Amino acid sequence: MEPDAVRDAARVPHGGSDDPDVLDFSANVNPRTPPGVREVYEDALGDAARYPNDDYPDYRAAAADYVDSSPERVVPTPGGLAGIRLAVETRVEPGDSALVPYPSFGEYAREVDLQGADPVFVPHDELLDADPSEHAMAVACNPNNPTGDLYDGDALREFAARCRESGTELLVDEAFLGFTDAASLAGTPGVVAARSLTKLFGLPGLRAGFLVATGDRLEDLKTARRAWNLGTPAAAVGAHAMRQREFVADTRERVAAERDRMADALAANFDVQDSDAPFLLLDVGDRDVDALCETTESRGVAVRDATTFRGLDSHVRVAVRTPAENDRLLEVLGDV
Repeated sequence: MEPDAVRDAARVPHGGSDDPDVLDFSANVNPRTPPGVREVYEDALGDAARYPNDDYPDYRAAAADYVDSSPERVVPTPGGLAGIRLAVETRVEPGDSALVPYPSFGEYAREVDLQGADPVFVPHDELLDADPSEHAMAVACNPNNPTGDLYDGDALREFAARCRESGTELLVDEAFLGFTDAASLAGTPGVVAARSLTKLFGLPGLRAGFLVATGDRLEDLKTARRAWNLGTPAAAVGAHAMRQREFVADTRERVAAERDRMADALAANFDVQDSDAPFLLLDVGDRDVDALCETTESRGVAVRDATTFRGLDSHVRVAVRTPAENDRLLEVLGDV
């Protein structure tokens, strides 16, 4: 990390409310967690009195099965963002450039900036047509946050091939891919895939995720990873969660049905972006976004001010939660 770049950097705004009296639609987190999580966590506390096995064999095996890869290619990380940082800081050098989509997750550009490198912004829906040559890295968010659209699998793999031919690493953030039945790029040569347990499994405070890579990049990531970078309870719960296939299937079905229902209802008052993710992006038109967010929160519902995303100036983002909670959101947004 470049010290001068750190001094010039700033924090990136995120969603999430800590008010227990507010229904939080500003963070894209599953309101439900897999069965047995509490018991697994409590059982693991006894083992937390000693250092974890730094190889994390059970966690890597579960992660590999979860994304249809091999355990040897899995690099455990304390959350998806930690994995993104590890990938960027071991690849991007001062003076380099990286292709970064917009509007998209603001941490991509920040991580590139922190290396003293230059983010080269490209519209997210034009990324796969961009020329990756002359860039150290290209970043794709799949499905994209905050728009929710999923890249065509064949087109994404073709872009990965062009990146590989150009000597450009493709970093694919698959934080929301588990909400879809699309195949992961984990294990694709020249690609680093980043995964998180935050979103699908409803465990943002656990801080567990992983990277999948191949070849020399895999060895770089394994070497640079901090020792014991995943706590014992996080590793145990993470491995347990990733094996809950019925929970994943049920979540996908519920989110898809509720997302469609919400989109149909919200279309009466907003321009609703098509989405394959557990959230919807709404264009609020002439309404004042700050005033709208304040109004909804005063009525017990927090929505995400999406104008903090590059390229958006009249948008909010809302998560897909449980049917009853979604009904409350629709009631509030139907009267703003």
